[in-house]
Order: sequence, then structure tokens, then C-alpha cells
Amino acid sequence: MSALAEIQPYVEAFKARPPVPEPSWLVQRRDGAIRRFSELGWPTRKQEAWRFTDLRPLQKSSFPPAAAAGDATEADVAPWRYPNAAHRIVLVDGAFVPALSAIGTLPKGAWLASTSQTLHERPELLEPALRETDVLGGQAFVSLNAALFADGFVLALEPGIALDGAIEIVHLGRAANRSAQLRNLILLGPNSRATLIETYAGAGAYWTNAVGVVGIGIGAVLRHVKLQDEDEAAIHFGHNRIELGRDARYENFTLSLGGRLARTDIHLKLDGEGAACGLYGATLLRDEQEGTIATVVDHAAPHGTTREYFKSVAADRAHGVFLGTIGVRPQAQKTDANQLSKNLLLSRRAAIDTKPELEILADDVKCSHGATVGDLDEAALFYLESRGIPVAEARRMLIEAFATEVIERIEDDAVLRAHLSRHVARWLAAGIAR
Repeated sequence: MSALAEIQPYVEAFKARPPVPEPSWLVQRRDGAIRRFSELGWPTRKQEAWRFTDLRPLQKSSFPPAAAAGDATEADVAPWRYPNAAHRIVLVDGAFVPALSAIGTLPKGAWLASTSQTLHERPELLEPALRETDVLGGQAFVSLNAALFADGFVLALEPGIALDGAIEIVHLGRAANRSAQLRNLILLGPNSRATLIETYAGAGAYWTNAVGVVGIGIGAVLRHVKLQDEDEAAIHFGHNRIELGRDARYENFTLSLGGRLARTDIHLKLDGEGAACGLYGATLLRDEQEGTIATVVDHAAPHGTTREYFKSVAADRAHGVFLGTIGVRPQAQKTDANQLSKNLLLSRRAAIDTKPELEILADDVKCSHGATVGDLDEAALFYLESRGIPVAEARRMLIEAFATEVIERIEDDAVLRAHLSRHVARWLAAGIAR
């Protein structure tokens, strides 16, 4: 199939969208975004950011946007529910489902709603969710999303608003050979605070293409957790762009378990002095899964802090990828940043590519990075077996300890740590090849 033929179904889907009233600025940006997508086409392995990613599962089929939410029940949502959630939004095939959601009572100055509702009731609030880079940048999937998105979620907090209970967003995929083009927006005013847990799951062969724009104001704090456990036949792309103001704090944890092809991109800019971020995560892969975590952290102001720590486990013929870049601009003196990628291979046929990088243009910084790739510790395995533990159980214990160690980086929230560890244990219970 030619490159033009591969993208044509999406261009045609854009032309065939039903007419709906939208602000002129959104119409213009959608038009510009689809033109940009048509110019870019799919990424290729010649591009450094996509050198390790095999896009053939996406290119072999077309996934036009789902027309409406598929059928889903409380039983479909139940396995993913976070026990401490105070507010919940559920989207099925990229569309908000009120019957499964429970937004609850919010304090004055807090807005939590679907993207479609926000566009209808507060369109000016949504404008920051589409950026100039959607039309001029080099991210084809982000441009496609800007052209085709119909829903998602919006969280906006005015200055000083603190949400004590966690917000849970559950995305379910149900429509076979269709895509959910989700555009999400998080805006935290100065000195506000929130915890947000996003879960992606579903059944069947579909494509989730989610783009999030996150703005964290002066002194604000956001804990952002992503659990990606799509169907083994599904494709998942998630791209978040985050900007931090002065003394802002952003903590992100990604647990990636599912999908035939899954990729999470995090582009983060520390734009204010004293801003800090922590990026953590674990990716567990089996069979012929391919999973990528790609991070770009841009230190654009002094006294910034970054902590990155990611782990990957690959079994069978799976392929894991970690691409991490920390950049320090000349004016970003006193930056303190470190990055670590640890990876575990469970099969001779599995593969993990890891590429941590530092690009430092300032001279008064403290930065480090590192990566390891290995197999299970034979001495530890022998020790457990010598204590009468069957080999399969010993292997499971060591893998679980490896994966959950990074979950312990989440501070002050034992319920959240237990929630993520439970999903790791469930993944391991399905069995690991020798």
C-alpha cells in the first residue's frame, strides 16, 4: 500500500464529518491540521524518534473514527475502577458516557467535563488544547488528532483550588477497526492541586490516539497516572505535552501492559524557575507486543529538577523501547536531572532498545543518565529454588519485585501503589514464557 493510500481513509473521514457548529478558530485549526497530516504522512524508521517502532499493525488496516460510543456496562468498567476516586468520567470509543460516569460535586472554581460539553458550554476554555504545533509541527498523529477529535476530557482549576479526592478517567475501546481520537486538556491555576488517574482498556482490534495538553501554573501540583491495558489486538498512541510554571510540580507514572502496538510520548517543558518533574513507569510485554516510552524534557529555566526512572520487561518475541532526552538550555543553570532505564529480558527472542540522552548547553548543572539490559538474576533464582519454591513461582516473584520497585517511587499514596501493583500481579498471573 502506498503512503498516500495509507493516509487517504483519514483524509476522507475528515471530509465526511457531519456538520456541527464550532468556533471559527477551531474550524481553521482543524483545516490546518489535516493539511499538515497530509503533508507528513506516517512516520518512518528514517526519523530518529521512530527508528525502533514498527508501524505495520497500523498501516495494514485503516481505523476511521468511531461514529458513536459502543455498548458498555458497569461490569466492563469495574475491573479498572480506582477505589479512592472521588470523580469519574468514562469514555467509550472516544465518546463521553454519562450513565457510567460520576463526576460528583466539585468546589467552586473547578471544571471537570467532557471535551464535547466544554466546547458547547465554555469554548474559550478549550482553545489552549490546540496549539500552533498541531498545524506546523512534525507529529503526524498529533495533527491527525487535532483534525478529527470529537471528545475527551477537560480539567481546569482556578488559582488555589485543591481537589482532595482523585479524578478517574476510564477510556474503553469497543468498536472494531475504528479509532478513538481523544483530545484532553488539564489546566491548573497557580497553587492548585489535583491527582488524575487515566485508564485505557477495551476489547478487540481498534486504535486509541489520545493527545493531552497540560498546563501547570505557578506553585501548582499535579500527580498524573496512566494505566494502559488495551486489548492484545489493539493499538495505543498517547502523546502528552506539559508545561510547568515557576515552582510547579508534576509527577507522572505510566504502567503499560497491553496493546499489540503501544507508544506513550511525553514532551515536558520546565518553563519556570524552580519547576520539578518526576517521570516514572513500567512496561511489561509478552507474545509479539511492541511497547515504547519516549520522553523529552526541556529545561528552559534555572533551578529545575527532573527525575526519570523507567523499567521494561520483555518475554517471548516482544520488543520494548525507551527513548529519553533531557535538554538543558543555556539559561537553565543549576539544573539537577537524572535519568535511568532498567530492562529485563525473559527470552532470547525478546528485544529491548534503550537510548537515554543528555543535551546540555549550560555549564553549572548536575545531570546523569544510565541504562541496563539483562536477564533474571540466576543467583537469586537459585536461592529461591533452594528454599523449595517452584521455578515458575520463583521467576514470577523476581519479575514482580523488579517491576513493582519503581511503583514504590509513588510517595504518600499506599492505595495507588496497591492499585498499580494489583494490575502487575494480574499480568504476571497470565503466565510468563521461559
